[in-house]
Amino acid sequence: MGSKFHAFLYPWFGFGHMIPYLHLANKLAEKGHRVTFLAPKKAQKQLEPLNLFPNSIHFENVTLPHVDGLPVGAETTADLPNSSKRVLADAMDLLREQIEVKIRSLKPDLIFFDFVDWIPQMAKELGIKSVSYQIISAAFIAMFFAPRAELGSPPPGFPSSKVALRGHDANIYSLFANTRKFLFDRVTTGLKNCDVIAIRTCAEIEGKSGKPLEDRWNNWLNGFEPSSVVYCAFGTHFFFEIDQFQELCLGMELTGLPFLVAVMPPRGSSTIQEALPEGFEERIKGRGIVWGGWVEQPLILSHPSIGCFVNHCGFGSMWESLVSDCQIVFIPQLVDQVLTTRLLTEELEVSVKVKRDEITGWFSKESLRDTVKSVMDKNSEIGNLVRRNHKKLKETLVSPGLLSSYADKFVDELENHIHSKN
Repeated sequence: MGSKFHAFLYPWFGFGHMIPYLHLANKLAEKGHRVTFLAPKKAQKQLEPLNLFPNSIHFENVTLPHVDGLPVGAETTADLPNSSKRVLADAMDLLREQIEVKIRSLKPDLIFFDFVDWIPQMAKELGIKSVSYQIISAAFIAMFFAPRAELGSPPPGFPSSKVALRGHDANIYSLFANTRKFLFDRVTTGLKNCDVIAIRTCAEIEGKSGKPLEDRWNNWLNGFEPSSVVYCAFGTHFFFEIDQFQELCLGMELTGLPFLVAVMPPRGSSTIQEALPEGFEERIKGRGIVWGGWVEQPLILSHPSIGCFVNHCGFGSMWESLVSDCQIVFIPQLVDQVLTTRLLTEELEVSVKVKRDEITGWFSKESLRDTVKSVMDKNSEIGNLVRRNHKKLKETLVSPGLLSSYADKFVDELENHIHSKN
């Protein structure tokens, strides 16, 4: 093992990015390396319980400067339900001078980043290596970012022909390319100019860290039979339109199963309650909850009453799905999620996907109901197939040494890169 290094982490200020970066920080700290983690003050409070090595991982706080369109007090994507994420990128860019001062003072060996595309240039000026650490799928990087960053095209036949865009998937990609071009361009620029490209293609599986599930959820879930509850979540980045949100709620109701839905309030609504279908709360009282705040997802998934996890196939939720014992149902929302869903559903056959309109992407309450029931029915052929395949894949993923070997190889490569000639 080489000499120890100091890593400086500057992730995109969304919890779907900061939490994987903290997982990385824990792995680096476990190997004896020092980490400085840049985060807003409020976000740090939510991240601190996940910090397994507080003596080695130090949070550096920043306050986002004001830019037009950024709500007062907003710090992360979770604070921007109805705003363009571009304003957050603009505010993070204005931190450049502050960050350069911190880096000159701390003198790290590596700077990890994802969307902040000026990091490689600044790092080179300061004689520091930069690492573009991406948390989305390798297939998506290979198909869409790598060619545009002039990193070469994927080899023939990669990824599998099953992992390709078609129908509504292509519309999702077009929407992504048009509405989030500023992020697309940032990732491409970062990939092209950085010293190291790293992709989170295998996740650290973090334990409960001694933290029990909140009594509110534990007591409620204890009232149901094992493997009987459907848990549904779409992360803190995604906001439904109100009509699709209501269709989701009605679909969960139609399953006839107990359920817990944890999603952000839909666009144009300040609370979950005001957006619910008429009479919905009264009808599902006692067997269903729709929650508009943050929940301890890994702990919920580990509760014995949870039998199915409906999610968007964000990379964090995908890994939490795979290492759980739940049946997996995907409703992808972004193009990388579409490709990952296709890999897991058609190639590995460990999950199922809710059918949607090929043109609009709309999914009906009946489609959601039928998909969930198809995996929850113990006599279902598809349900038994994905259950068997999921069990085998989980055994591989949680086998002793697998993830540690990935982490060891990654850290070794970083150490070698630091000491290699520029």
